[in-house]
Amino acid sequence: MELAVIGKSGFVTGFRLAGIRKVYEVVDIPTTESAVKSVLEDKSIGILVMHNDDIGNLPEVLRKNLNESVQPTVVALGGSGAGSTSLRDKIKQAVGVDLWK
Repeated sequence: MELAVIGKSGFVTGFRLAGIRKVYEVVDIPTTESAVKSVLEDKSIGILVMHNDDIGNLPEVLRKNLNESVQPTVVALGGSGAGSTSLRDKIKQAVGVDLWK
């Protein structure tokens, strides 16, 4: 399973420098939507990392798909997003067990 990152240049640069190969640099909402759809169809991707603000700008249907996705598991970083789900909750959703207990 691979890690993918979708976001604007400032967000994805560190991941690219860390050696992540599947980095999708986007500039606006339509390119973000296209990248998300592409990642959701790629069965080799196990974790998708996005900025919480970018997720919040997506259409509601696509946000719902990301929120309910088990593979890839979506990890939202940054931003204040009131509806953001913690990494712990995402792992619990993907694995089915709370690993911190």
